[in-house]
Amino acid sequence: PDPLKLMDWGIYPDRDEDQPDWHIATAAIQRLRQATPGQPFFIAAGFRLPHVPCYATKPWFDQFPENEVQLPPVPDRDRADVPPFAWYLHWKLPEPRLSWLQAQNQWRPLVRAYLASTAFMDSQLGRLLTTLDELKLADHTVVVLWSDNGWHLGEKQITGKNTLWEPSTRVPLVFAGPGVSQGGRCRQPAELLDLYPTLVELCGLPPRTGLEGHSLLPQLRQDQTPRPWPALTTHNPNNHSVRSTDWRYTRYANGAEELYDLRNDPREWTNLVARPQHQGTLSELRRWLPATNAPLAPGSAQRTLTYENGVATWEGRVIPPDATPD
Repeated sequence: PDPLKLMDWGIYPDRDEDQPDWHIATAAIQRLRQATPGQPFFIAAGFRLPHVPCYATKPWFDQFPENEVQLPPVPDRDRADVPPFAWYLHWKLPEPRLSWLQAQNQWRPLVRAYLASTAFMDSQLGRLLTTLDELKLADHTVVVLWSDNGWHLGEKQITGKNTLWEPSTRVPLVFAGPGVSQGGRCRQPAELLDLYPTLVELCGLPPRTGLEGHSLLPQLRQDQTPRPWPALTTHNPNNHSVRSTDWRYTRYANGAEELYDLRNDPREWTNLVARPQHQGTLSELRRWLPATNAPLAPGSAQRTLTYENGVATWEGRVIPPDATPD
């Protein structure tokens, strides 16, 4: 498929029933209705939206009039203190840069399409949860809602997900059901690797050893319970970001670093890595960096970034040191 067409957005199709997420919800609902009474079941409903292409029918766009859509605040020099290596994580990707969106007057339409497609997906999740209530299964079922990644809508002058900043690495994570306190909201960072051990414990299954994730049950019971572990995100070999409750620390494969105080700078506009007063924080966060970095899996080809002997390579092609990103 044409990668540029995959990046499309707008009003499409004519009916909600023609959307993939409608069919996904319908299939999950059918599976729920076929569940044997009194017997355990597991359903994984993988909704597609919000994802490029950002399509939704007209009624969902009508919920977000274009002149009322709020754009994310993006300073002109959003990347002035960002290491050049950060560009390499999304070097030749088809996702449009903010400069293109601004030149084509498409920034607001893209944000609007993202909101509309998200609202439509939410309605399909609602169909599934309504069925859970109708079948009187809600009080006996653990429900988990999460996303695989976030999405830039202009922040750091890009769109897309291939970064180690907050817009790309932060995702929704919601638990409900038996063993989960109602209305809690936990600020402790978590990883998606924590999902499996959490579900094992919530469902009373035999525990597993050798896992990197940690059960979130203490936080689901009492949302202020601290966690001793930060959350780690890795993007291609040797590029890591450490997210604690108040800080984000990132180190790239060439040794370049970033440090953000998320209490006072939640949009990560000011890189504090060179400030002497934060060296203690840096030392604490650096100790969580992985000691072992696995190479790319054999045959990896798309969106691959390597850095060896001072040379950065994107999808097998050397990135010239003086090159500027597209």
